[in-house]
Amino acid sequence: MDGFSYVNIFETKGIEYIIIIAFLLLIIPFWKLLNRPLRAQVIKSNARPLSSSVLNAPQGIYFSNNHTWAHMLKSGDARVGIDSLLINLTGEVDLKMLRDPGSIVSKGEELSELVRDGKRLTIVSPVSGTITSINDDLPGDPSMLHEDPYGKGWVCSIRPADWMAEVNGFHFASGANTWLRKELERIRDFMAVETNRFNPESHAVYMQDGGELAGYPLASMPAEVWSDFQNEFLK
Repeated sequence: MDGFSYVNIFETKGIEYIIIIAFLLLIIPFWKLLNRPLRAQVIKSNARPLSSSVLNAPQGIYFSNNHTWAHMLKSGDARVGIDSLLINLTGEVDLKMLRDPGSIVSKGEELSELVRDGKRLTIVSPVSGTITSINDDLPGDPSMLHEDPYGKGWVCSIRPADWMAEVNGFHFASGANTWLRKELERIRDFMAVETNRFNPESHAVYMQDGGELAGYPLASMPAEVWSDFQNEFLK
């Protein structure tokens, strides 16, 4: 046809232009991925956030700084357990008792262990005295620690040696709620530091929408973080 000429792009630089354009279309998404800010990934999780609804402290219970609690029974024994904040950090765990009924324990001595995938947190006794009983139902159903930490999830009973003196510095009633909320802030900072330390090139998944800690943030962290948490919060 007049005025028309056929050009084979394979004999010109046209094919090179097509290859360059295709390469750019492929590389742009990867470039955006590699250059996005390194931060904690905010996710929507089925695990409930560590909010005030989880942290509300029941009345009549004394909370120690070691995240254990003690409650005086009418019998004169003190029922002892682990607070809901600690349980909602670890997720599903097995409880291993380190003491038997009849043994004498001092305040701050090892009482039990929380175990998950070979990682451990040592729980210390909030009061001194003689262990009168342990919760035999927990080994077979550790879910009670989560479902009812201040009721069916109790750990053991202790006949206290000096109850009034040893609970004098504990957190009680509204003061317990205030302390638990402050601990949550400390734990949020702790998780941010530990995540940057042990996973500096990864996007740690421990936050939910709204900036709240997602449930069970310690569950996927390495044993080193559990050890650091032990030293920071449980001793």
